[in-house]
Amino acid sequence: MPKPLFGMVLSLGILLLVAFGSWGGFALFDRLNPPLLGKLSDLSVEVVDHDGALLRAYTNEAGQWRFAAKLDEVDPEFVTILLAYEDKRFWTHGGVDLQAILRASWQLLTNGRIISGASTISMQLARLLEPREKRTFTAKFWQMLRALQLEGRMSKREILTAYLTLAPYGGNLEGVRAASLAYFAKEPKELSLSEAALLVALPQSPEARRPDISPRRALAARNTVLGRMATAGVMPQSEVDRASSKPLAALRHPMPQLAAHAADRMLAEAPDQQRHPTTLDRALQEKMEAVVRDATGSLAPNLSVALVLADGSSGDILAEVGSPDYLSADRSGWIDMTRKMRSPGSALKPFIYGLAFEEGLVQAETLITDSPVNFGGYRPKNFDMGYQGDVSIHDALLMSLNVPAVALLDAVGPARLMERLKRGDVEVSLPKGSDVGLAIGLGGLGITLKDLTQLYTAFVNDGRVKPLRDIPPNGDVASDPRAPLLDQTAVWHVSDILQDATPPEGSGKLAIAYKTGTSYGYRDAWSVGFDGRYVIGVWVGKPDNSAVPGITGRTAAAPILYDAFARTGLTIEAFASAPLGVKRQSFAELPPTQKHFRLSPLWSEASSVPEPAPRISYPPDGAKIELDAMTNGAAMPLIVKLQDGRPPFRWLGNGQVFKANGFKRSISWLPDGQGQSTLTVIDAAGRADSISVFLQRPVPAP
Repeated sequence: MPKPLFGMVLSLGILLLVAFGSWGGFALFDRLNPPLLGKLSDLSVEVVDHDGALLRAYTNEAGQWRFAAKLDEVDPEFVTILLAYEDKRFWTHGGVDLQAILRASWQLLTNGRIISGASTISMQLARLLEPREKRTFTAKFWQMLRALQLEGRMSKREILTAYLTLAPYGGNLEGVRAASLAYFAKEPKELSLSEAALLVALPQSPEARRPDISPRRALAARNTVLGRMATAGVMPQSEVDRASSKPLAALRHPMPQLAAHAADRMLAEAPDQQRHPTTLDRALQEKMEAVVRDATGSLAPNLSVALVLADGSSGDILAEVGSPDYLSADRSGWIDMTRKMRSPGSALKPFIYGLAFEEGLVQAETLITDSPVNFGGYRPKNFDMGYQGDVSIHDALLMSLNVPAVALLDAVGPARLMERLKRGDVEVSLPKGSDVGLAIGLGGLGITLKDLTQLYTAFVNDGRVKPLRDIPPNGDVASDPRAPLLDQTAVWHVSDILQDATPPEGSGKLAIAYKTGTSYGYRDAWSVGFDGRYVIGVWVGKPDNSAVPGITGRTAAAPILYDAFARTGLTIEAFASAPLGVKRQSFAELPPTQKHFRLSPLWSEASSVPEPAPRISYPPDGAKIELDAMTNGAAMPLIVKLQDGRPPFRWLGNGQVFKANGFKRSISWLPDGQGQSTLTVIDAAGRADSISVFLQRPVPAP
């Protein structure tokens, strides 16, 4: 068909269409053959922060980036330019603009070529919903028919919104939001004039005008749109000139990929949900991911880092980072280490001390002995294998000494600690075949970083734990009926001590309290810190749970904790004031019962020392010993040797105490005569060993 004739036929077709509608045939067709709207529901899955900002997105089933557009969230200037350029009578026509069709047909007839199009936004939406391979009269007729159907079913705002959701922008980008994020890394409500003009131009020829592939064509198309706006009087010439002078970035930004592990988890839990709201804060999430990523520069390439930042007063997780690099094979970056069970090392000690404060067993300046102890076969040793002797409770917690912590746990009871952990609504795991014992105080159980951070919310809530969540609750949150993890007095005492913790090397002083932990075998390094409101937990280690020689909570995790607090941009909240009548007492102010913490009597006797009981190794029991002859009028003494036991030692010969150096394990014994003699030794723990020997003079030679 010749082109001029095509325009005439097109105009005639419209008139016939109108007539068809007036006959009632259109109504029957509309009922039997409604438009296909399924594409509008095939959208990219979104994970958004607490304000609706996009954290992470997933392509739809067709592999396209397609986001639901919202007119209120699109720059009004963009909408103005779009309608002025594409469909100036959009708000008044019924889906087909007869005036535009007649104009286009006349231009075609008089010029022999297409000068301007006549497709309305409604017709373009119809084409996007029901694509046709060829641009024929029949295809155009169906577009007009579908446009009329859409106008009968949808409001103008709904039609425009649907168009802005499906319009092509090159590659797998569909809709204005996907294009704005990909080409400008911003939401469409933040578009500049030059950016808006480019996005108006792109759908007409999306592949040929892609700025990341054909920047010159994209620039020319943008400037054409701007020029037409100036000619039509839509935009002042001065603004158009400024926008036309703006350079065009020839690149395509990746879609936001924040909170990858949390997003994957939410998608797995609700795969049919298109939009996943969270409690996360996009700005904080970006900062904390940068903190974790930057920290890897000083760590081995196979070490992972995880971090949780929570508002302890509400329980909202504001940022969570499961690994430094989601795609890293060396670090097993796809594993979310905020949710993996690991040994917390010493990170549970504050809760042991809290129970001891709660019971009135100790005060901050109470003295406790740090020395080798055998708790019924369990012999805790300090990290540096040394012992401090008598130290204050304050220093014992800050120095993270193991023996004092286990002694306090023994006093309050391991089962009681476990019961308090359950109050904190956390899950812990014991090694297979293990019972609840004293080892849990030094990390002999498993807990996740998220749950450990949750326990520390007790220190910002007067002892009550706030269950952490990254998904907003539905409706109002009911008050928690559970009893506090610790009472307010205990919480204040522990917080007061932890505020004195020395910052890690190279970190500036911050008004926070924190505790570190290192698991057995150098597998996990932890640090959990808090101010008066916020709690941050950090874990460092290998996802496969293998050892990392030399790693510690203080050297590996604590610097990351301090960096995280410093870079949040949040105002550090003041700690809660001491409860009425509570203060840190000096040693002199303590009552006699709290000046010294004594071990349980169960461990204060023979079992309180790590050494076995004393044993006289020479001479053997029952031995017959010949005494040497007199030398210069004096008998030669018998050399006695001792093994094990705890000095000082007390010696008895035939029931009589005799003088000997109480710290030596080899002494000289001069028996008081021949015959049967008994030798006894008693060590400092009251344990004894005895031997019976028969002493005789050597038989003279014949």
